[in-house]
Amino acid sequence: MRLALHTDYALRTLIYLTGRPQRSTIDEVAEFYRISAHHVAKVVNQLARMGFVRSVRGVGGGMELGRPAEEITVGQVVLAFEGNMHLLECVGTENVCVIQPNCGLRGVLAEAERLQREYLEGIRLSDIVRPGKQLVELKKLSDKQLRGPLPERRGKS
Repeated sequence: MRLALHTDYALRTLIYLTGRPQRSTIDEVAEFYRISAHHVAKVVNQLARMGFVRSVRGVGGGMELGRPAEEITVGQVVLAFEGNMHLLECVGTENVCVIQPNCGLRGVLAEAERLQREYLEGIRLSDIVRPGKQLVELKKLSDKQLRGPLPERRGKS
């Protein structure tokens, strides 16, 4: 499975909002992830229409989760943005292949899709980021913190 860029940005935006105790702006999300504010704005518009995000206008406005992070699953977001993602056309459509009536691959792929959907439906935003627990920007971590301990070198002495 490969997710579209808008699905990626939608998940990132929701993760960001989950980690924020206050409302945020599109520019804050875009700056944090170093991605296009224009793309984030498009995604936020879709998220708002779908009820994942609530936009508040005026002074002190911004955006926030449309419902608690415990009630939003990764599977819901992926399905909303991607639609049915069949691995092959034959999984979702009858009579598209000459060997379809006797092919076992269709059933295997259908089961893989079912397991994937089931797994993603079981992962809530609150499982990924503790609500109100802010994410750490990579640029604020030192190089050593990012890489961890250096591996031992082997070979020439």
